[in-house]
Amino acid sequence: MRSVKMLGMAGARGFSEGLDPDQLAAVRAPRGPVCVLAGAGTGKTRTIVSRIAALVHDGHVAAGQVLAVTFTTRAAGELRTRLRAMDIHAAQARTFHSAALRQLRYFWPRVVGDEPWELIDGKLRLVGQAAHRAGAATERESLRDLAAEIEWAKATLIGPEDYPAAVARAHRSTPVSADLVAAVYAGYEALKNRARLLDFDDLLLHTAAALEEHSAVAEEFRDRYRCFVVDEYQDVTPLQQRVLDAWLGKRDDITVVGDANQTIYSFAGASPRPLLDFSRRYPDAVVVRLERDYRSTPEVVSLANRVISAARDRPAGSRLRLVGQRPSGPQPVFAEFDDEPAEAAAVVARVKELAEAGTPLREIAVLFRINAQSEVYEQALAEAGIPYLVRGGERFFARQEIRQAVAALRTAAVNPPTGDLPGQVRSVLEAVGLTAEPPAGGSARERWESLLALVEVAEELAAAVADADLRRFCHELEQRAQAQHPPSVDGVTLASLHAAKGLEWDAVFLVGLVEGTLPIQHADGDAAAVEEERRLLYVGVTRAREHLSLSWSLARTEGGGRYRRRSRFLYGLIPDNHPAARLPVKRESTVRQRFTEKFCRVCEARLVGALAVKLGRCEDCPAEVDEPLLDRLREWRHERSRALKVPAYVIFTDATLMAIAEQRPVDRAALVAISGIGAQKLEKFGAEVLSLVSGGDSAKRV
Repeated sequence: MRSVKMLGMAGARGFSEGLDPDQLAAVRAPRGPVCVLAGAGTGKTRTIVSRIAALVHDGHVAAGQVLAVTFTTRAAGELRTRLRAMDIHAAQARTFHSAALRQLRYFWPRVVGDEPWELIDGKLRLVGQAAHRAGAATERESLRDLAAEIEWAKATLIGPEDYPAAVARAHRSTPVSADLVAAVYAGYEALKNRARLLDFDDLLLHTAAALEEHSAVAEEFRDRYRCFVVDEYQDVTPLQQRVLDAWLGKRDDITVVGDANQTIYSFAGASPRPLLDFSRRYPDAVVVRLERDYRSTPEVVSLANRVISAARDRPAGSRLRLVGQRPSGPQPVFAEFDDEPAEAAAVVARVKELAEAGTPLREIAVLFRINAQSEVYEQALAEAGIPYLVRGGERFFARQEIRQAVAALRTAAVNPPTGDLPGQVRSVLEAVGLTAEPPAGGSARERWESLLALVEVAEELAAAVADADLRRFCHELEQRAQAQHPPSVDGVTLASLHAAKGLEWDAVFLVGLVEGTLPIQHADGDAAAVEEERRLLYVGVTRAREHLSLSWSLARTEGGGRYRRRSRFLYGLIPDNHPAARLPVKRESTVRQRFTEKFCRVCEARLVGALAVKLGRCEDCPAEVDEPLLDRLREWRHERSRALKVPAYVIFTDATLMAIAEQRPVDRAALVAISGIGAQKLEKFGAEVLSLVSGGDSAKRV
């Protein structure tokens, strides 16, 4: 670390007000390599803006010679706004791609000599052509996955010929065989170059090449820009680092700011290694650690520290321990629920309480791991009349795969397939991508999750309305879609954890924290991928200023099997025997109120909830379950599902088996009286089930 004179007090004057000692150390560090390890909520943006202002006002660099780069247009805009507020107008604050585009347009005539190539907005059309020629699938989600692999390869400086070996070394899951991806990649590049087109990755590649291969261009650029600042340096890719190296040349006038604990884009090629190795590359670098958290209460900060401290093999440069600077607030709340609708209902009830207590809706967020989780919260908020905004993704019913699925269901409703309603819906959706087993990951997995959510809506409707058919189901979807388009006003934010990066709210609900979702299923078995999932939870926790809730549910749908386990990341945060609070919320959606009322066979009260309707009694009313019969039913269902190659719940849900074991129907009339057993299932499985009830063994046949 350098031991040289810091910037003069003239630079600090006007820029040091309100800065803590560590922030001031970063602001006053001398010109040259500076690394600011800045934890969440520690005021990094103010620190780097103050550093640029101090350098300019002290005369160490002209404002027009400063280039600050970050990763989003929103962050770049915030940097420009703050610099102007400090009377720094000529300094450039841009994203990597924006800076590269500006430079390439300027140098293109000298480097290439002809008209600039056109920049394409998206690559799916060309990827589709390349995929068709290579014999790969050309459905939209397949093309998105192929495009993502091409982007990863280019971001990590890997060409088509090296792609198969590179993914093998990286143990990277690919949407199709690595050789087929490489063929599509090569075809895409050939089509693009033949048409004289550039994609966004090409902006960086050509900019780096122009500076590396043309000394006059490099000299002119380096004379123009002499001081560089890189925000969110933990997210830099090898391609972006190559551009940065080309900008710098042999100079070292660079300030980098980042937090390795917030590295959540490794799947796209980002790596914290340049940040962690900065002091090795520049032995004289000044390294400053910002650990005072001004965003969150000490209670939220404490939980964040516990989340990240459980990470394995943390590099020394990532061992920041936040220290909360705000007044004390409420403890984070942990809650477990029977199913997702109950979890969503509890969240909405708490949102109402916060709003009534004065928290603006725009200061409340519900965060989840994947976009498909948003539907149940969109529905619950819409039913409660609470406006919401979906950030970083489309509303559930606006998604391309859902629009396609609904169109297919409407067509099928004219001449529906055989089977009960959930089976009919699954049969229709198989044609648009719903497989028996989930895809490994990527956009195909997101599409699969969204389609599965429609099957679960069908199960919910069938459990409550015995004669519900495909037409009724389509009508139900139309009503839900209409209800989930509230006015475009400030409201509760719904966002994935990735989309929430860089944002903050007074109150944050982290929902759906179960194994298979966080960590995501396809990360299991890869220690590095699992640790990235832990960092996602850390990012989510650190978005909250004051109120923080972490919740999970044991089943996806009402009355579904309670097979889920809460996320492994919660162990150590909440003891295994913790009485996870269930908020006393009764869920009576507008959809439920439209269903035919049913009454308890024990106490004759009106039944509320799909499970109660299916059982024919209130959940609290006594009932005798024939446990041996229930075991026989489960074993039979397992054999049947294997023989028919469908998930077990397609045969009968757990709640239906429970109802059969309780009511022990002795004939077809008694069996069909159980909610959820319609004519199709009676015809297909009735004799076998009645045999099981009577204790016979004829149901063993498959």
